[in-house]
Amino acid sequence: MVKVILKKGREESIKRFHPWVFSGAIAQVVGNPAEGDVVGVYGADGKMLAAGHYQIGSIAVRILSFDADVLAPDFWVVKLRSALQARMAVGLATLDHGTNCYRLVHGEGDNLPGLIIDYYDGVCVMQAHSAGMFRAKKQICEALQEIYGDDLKAVYDKSSGTAPFKAGLDLIDGYLYKKEGFDDAQQVVLENGHKFIVNWTEGQKTGFFLDQRENRALVGKYAKGRSVLNLFCYTGGFSIYALAEGAKHVDSVDSSAKAMYLVDKNVALNGFPADSHTSYCCDAIEFVKNAPEDKYDMIIVDPPAFAKHRGAIPNAVRAYQRLNAAAIAKVAPGGLVFTFSCSQAVDKEAFALAIFSAAASTGRKVRIIDRLNQPADHAVSIYHPEGEYLKGLLLYVE
Repeated sequence: MVKVILKKGREESIKRFHPWVFSGAIAQVVGNPAEGDVVGVYGADGKMLAAGHYQIGSIAVRILSFDADVLAPDFWVVKLRSALQARMAVGLATLDHGTNCYRLVHGEGDNLPGLIIDYYDGVCVMQAHSAGMFRAKKQICEALQEIYGDDLKAVYDKSSGTAPFKAGLDLIDGYLYKKEGFDDAQQVVLENGHKFIVNWTEGQKTGFFLDQRENRALVGKYAKGRSVLNLFCYTGGFSIYALAEGAKHVDSVDSSAKAMYLVDKNVALNGFPADSHTSYCCDAIEFVKNAPEDKYDMIIVDPPAFAKHRGAIPNAVRAYQRLNAAAIAKVAPGGLVFTFSCSQAVDKEAFALAIFSAAASTGRKVRIIDRLNQPADHAVSIYHPEGEYLKGLLLYVE
């Protein structure tokens, strides 16, 4: 195993179980590792501290293990079984509450940095965010077959948009495993009893945004009798929950024609009357700016990530301010605004300040009713607080 030797005094974060080794902390690399190789991490005193995937960039090693088990033949089975047990502990890996889709692996939150696996009623959709995880996809697939057994229908690799191209990888999405007789023509999953079509081959991310499960349920809780506007709706998750709980009418807005097609399919799939919902395929920001005042007494603002790196934070904050100012200005008196950010680079404080500025610019009285975040299957390691990316506020507007 190649040795990555740290500078004196730079081992403290590793001893606190932080899963990244930054390139600036490295004194010497003994050997010539390729990107994605498993390397050992050693302190200046020569003592082995951890092992992980080597990569080129500011994060030089993503740590897989703080002991010597990384090369054990059952390593992936042990790790993935641990992740599954964590989901079972919070009731997600059962049908007790009408849900058969969840995130099985959430990167650093499951001690597997660089790996995302979402589970959709027997289908595991994998995204590798590092060369090491991409190169390990065969072992990961085999481990999934072992832990799920006959319940596993397929494993689909969707890493072409996430794994690093510079590593010389053959980034072609496709099935790593298919059970005999499996048909992926139309996959319908259940979330809290609601039906959703998931298209993992062509949809965004792995096909569905599982991280908003609990926030969708909260929207449903407050939706009865309200006229609802769902901005950046994707395939209509918030819309379905609102309709199910008695919303007067829901308007869903997204710029993607493919997404809006699935919104309409999901509305019909769940048996809602056609006149209870309207789809708009257009720019969400322009839509809310031009919306009539007081038409909506619930507005959901769930945009894509405005900042994917720290350099984009100032522009992202301004975008959140403009978008939320429009929503707060247009919502009816006594209305609710659910607003979110999935930009990891924008922390809770910066996001809250952006919403404060947006509210102040409207001159309206605004209360924070609730603070929202990601669910249990998108767990955050206590040693890696950077994994907390989804944040939201529920606002009451007079």
